Amino acid sequence: MTADDSALVEKYLEFVRVEKRLAARTVELYSLDLGRLSEQATRAGVALRDVRNHHIRRWVAQMHSAGRSGRGIALILSGWRGFYAWLGREGLVSSNPVQDVRSPKAPKPLPKALAVDDAVQFADFESDDNAWLEARDAAIVELLYGSGLRVGELVGLDVVAGKDAKGWIDMQAAEAHVLGKGSKRRSVPVGATAMQALQRWLELRGPSGTATAAPVDAAGSHAASALFIGRNGTRLTAQSVWQRLKRRSQLAGLNVPVHPHMLRHSFASHVLQSSGDLRGVQELLGHANITTTQVYTRLDFQHLAKAYDAAHPRAKLKRQP
Repeated sequence: MTADDSALVEKYLEFVRVEKRLAARTVELYSLDLGRLSEQATRAGVALRDVRNHHIRRWVAQMHSAGRSGRGIALILSGWRGFYAWLGREGLVSSNPVQDVRSPKAPKPLPKALAVDDAVQFADFESDDNAWLEARDAAIVELLYGSGLRVGELVGLDVVAGKDAKGWIDMQAAEAHVLGKGSKRRSVPVGATAMQALQRWLELRGPSGTATAAPVDAAGSHAASALFIGRNGTRLTAQSVWQRLKRRSQLAGLNVPVHPHMLRHSFASHVLQSSGDLRGVQELLGHANITTTQVYTRLDFQHLAKAYDAAHPRAKLKRQP
């Protein structure tokens, strides 16, 4: 780093420390980022004030190929962008070479889904809770895994259809009618096992009131009309479902804590593995865009790749150069 570049960096760090009153840790991170910038400029044989857009893009590509994450690169670019914005205000550069440079997109993590055997083990598990709690939790698991409902759709279900109901189960048609994202309604089939679990739960749940006569709970909905209620009689919350599933997965001996969306992911992945019908899975999940559903094709490929590696006699043979 030249003496001129070093002076510019120190002056900028003093600015963010004194004028912007940034925390000491933040100033330290800025210093590290500008150290990287100075090293790159030195290797390229240019002064910091002479860095151009193509330099920044090349250095971003180098960081990406070296394995730095998209988020890490974004943070570095943010520090560089602020430095050149300050140089511009000081009249030391005519343009900001980082202004339109973006970090590489981080790959979207695959949704976590249970293996089929684990999902079946979880759904078949019977806890030592009293019959009322066990029936309720079993019906919850069957609806989340068997119909792919979101947890918000699940806790919004009422016992029967009504003008104020967000969702309900049509026991005769074996269909769940739910209000999904964007206030879009959809109907999804409910399997025979889930119907049996629901019937058992309704028998033990106790009498339900009507929407006009029922007390209103903290969420502003009629508690007595709710399909799933807690021991105090109020509509079950999403947080309570998360807690119950986590506990149930531990008791069932699963290696991972199960949460509601994991069961939704498992539903989508397992239906796609069996049917290959991406459009059908899109409709069942209530996705507005097919690209949202396509992530499950990656899960399906992983499943096939593992099966191939485990079963094919030549899967693990090394390729000859």
